[in-house]
Amino acid sequence: MSRSIDAVVVGSGHNGLVAAAYLARGGWEVEVLERNPEPGGAVATEELTEPGYLHDTFSSWHPLFHLSAAYAELGDDLAARGLEYANAEDVVAASALPDGSSVFAHRDPATMTAQLSPADATAYAEDLEALGAQMDVIGELLATELHSGHAARLALRLAGRLRRRRGSAFAARFVASSRGWLSGRFEGRQMGDLLAPWGLHLGLTPDQAGGGFQLLALAGALHEVGMPVVKGGSARFVEAFVSLIGDHGGSVRSGVEVDRITTRSGRATGVIAAGEEILARRAVIANTTPTQLYGRLLEPGSAPEQAVQQAARFRYSGRAGAQIHLALAEPPRWRGDPRLADAPIVHLTGGIDAVGLACAQAQSGLLPSEPTIVCGQPTALDPSRAPDGTAIIWIQLQEVPYRPRGDGAGEIDVGDGTWTPELESAYADRITDRLSRHIENLPAAVVGRAVLSPATIEDRNPNLVRGDIYAGATDLTQSYLWRPLPDFGSHETPIAGLYQCGASTYPGPGLNAASGRMVAMRLLERPLRRRVAARLGRES
Repeated sequence: MSRSIDAVVVGSGHNGLVAAAYLARGGWEVEVLERNPEPGGAVATEELTEPGYLHDTFSSWHPLFHLSAAYAELGDDLAARGLEYANAEDVVAASALPDGSSVFAHRDPATMTAQLSPADATAYAEDLEALGAQMDVIGELLATELHSGHAARLALRLAGRLRRRRGSAFAARFVASSRGWLSGRFEGRQMGDLLAPWGLHLGLTPDQAGGGFQLLALAGALHEVGMPVVKGGSARFVEAFVSLIGDHGGSVRSGVEVDRITTRSGRATGVIAAGEEILARRAVIANTTPTQLYGRLLEPGSAPEQAVQQAARFRYSGRAGAQIHLALAEPPRWRGDPRLADAPIVHLTGGIDAVGLACAQAQSGLLPSEPTIVCGQPTALDPSRAPDGTAIIWIQLQEVPYRPRGDGAGEIDVGDGTWTPELESAYADRITDRLSRHIENLPAAVVGRAVLSPATIEDRNPNLVRGDIYAGATDLTQSYLWRPLPDFGSHETPIAGLYQCGASTYPGPGLNAASGRMVAMRLLERPLRRRVAARLGRES
């Protein structure tokens, strides 16, 4: 059996949904195919612990989406289909330190710098101002295919603004590590305590090149848009996109795994899924990793050998991610500063050195003795996610070995490295105990707990290989022009009509909607360019 449509999207991660939404609005007949029972990829909401407690599995916070061109262009359509956000007006994040002190990130930069020394406050304001002066071009570059004439023109515009001396300083800042920026620019430790854990959300350790610039940009984003969270759970984000696609004649089908992408004469022609051949008249879009695309979905010999070999060498982080979800009978009561209870995210951290040590331990196969704990508090912004008077805590751990060989603290028996329920429970106990030093009603208030180990995360989403929650290492040599592949760093693959989007492609991970939009814009502009060229030909 076979049928024909304009475009097939393999995988319903948010970039796949974004691409499908644009194409459907543009009049294309488009279908998204998802292997899991529900669409959304790394965006999901589930009652993991107890009835009535709505936990965002995987991603939860949407600041990058709020800064995206996709949100500017589709936001009203999505809001009309039920997407609504709650956001912080003052405190957007905090770090709780081992000595009981804390440091806060505020929407207002001046309020935030008031807790710093005069020299550090000036340095931070200067760096934010310098970034802001170029952010219009940088932001457009992050939403533009880098292998394009438009990107080259943007780069020339940026170079013209900076000129020689400032351009050299900008380049040095661009490649600096988080540690290099934080320790070299600030005399006190508050900025390191506050921002160093955020480097983990970029997939980077404190000492990897490029982290300093990205960290500053992320800090600017928190000032600009805060920490928006979807009211009622992130699944409503997915539901709004599915509705938008459907209202324009497209469809999203779940529980349908694509077995193969078909090609003929060097061009993608469609897919085989659930015993059916779906022909794609215009394009196939793979919201997958290079590992999946070239190693499983494409038939041997259908792609250039160079691309196949580079895809086989696509690197995943040596650190995996894990999550712990807590259902609480009452809101958490934080020790110390009462503002901690209002912060959407609190990092439990010992600062930049502690982050670096935990990364090194995880990279070496050890359970970190003092991991960085990302303690998300969605119910501080959106009480509807839990029964009245209760709360949830969303914990993300970004320094976890995929198969632990030992325990950095020498306390937990990891066995053969398999994430058994016993190992999950033992490590979750360590995290809860650490939280209880800062939250006085833990663990007494806990009425339910769910653990997602690196193995569980990989099993639930094949893009998260070895529990890598960023779908591929994000160091400088596998980013920008070289993502997803060194010689094929574009969303257009070497197979005509086949495109790739998602976290494994530029601009990388995060709910930024950029790669899906770039693919859609490229496809939608082609017929227009052909019509313009034909018209110019007639007039010449």
